[in-house]
Amino acid sequence: MSLRSDLQIVADLIPRNSRVLDLGCGRGELLAYLRTNKNINGYGIEIDPMGITDCINAGVNVIEQNLDKGLQNFQSDSFDTVIMTETLQSVKRPDLLLEEMLRIGTQCIITYPNFGHWRLRAYLVLRGKMPIAPYLPYGWYDTPNIHLCTFADFENLCRQKKFSIIDRFVTDSLYRNRMLMNRMPNLFGTYAFYRLGRTPE
Repeated sequence: MSLRSDLQIVADLIPRNSRVLDLGCGRGELLAYLRTNKNINGYGIEIDPMGITDCINAGVNVIEQNLDKGLQNFQSDSFDTVIMTETLQSVKRPDLLLEEMLRIGTQCIITYPNFGHWRLRAYLVLRGKMPIAPYLPYGWYDTPNIHLCTFADFENLCRQKKFSIIDRFVTDSLYRNRMLMNRMPNLFGTYAFYRLGRTPE
């Protein structure tokens, strides 16, 4: 079973035999892959009925739940890793959701598109309109993305909330890593991949 390139990057960060919760799990491809290849015990949260049906058909444990309602139904330390891929920008309070992710999981993995990419900056400056790109394809009026952020924004939030950044790397739109992106990620990175942990008290 093959995965999308971004999901493969996330899968490679998950230790074998882990307890995993995938927020906004979609069709459940990542959890199905991890179950087969890394023997994980996983659950997904999804709100889209078609995604839920696909998860059930794939034998993936799925819970129908709106992430904006929080994760209070999960006990602290219920999971080793909590995952949220390209969903951060579409929830109402990403800061509170991140806190909850690190309450119920020892670590969390976050991916999101970088709104600070130079092409988006140029689009806004030169055209005077909200940018549209292959990885941000919606108009300003119909986008599900309500909290677009840059790498600098996200890392500032991590400092404020005292989240520990364990790993961070950036990719282009084809999920390839380039040297220039590592030097100036906020300007040249298209997608962000972060692995966060709790800061020891």
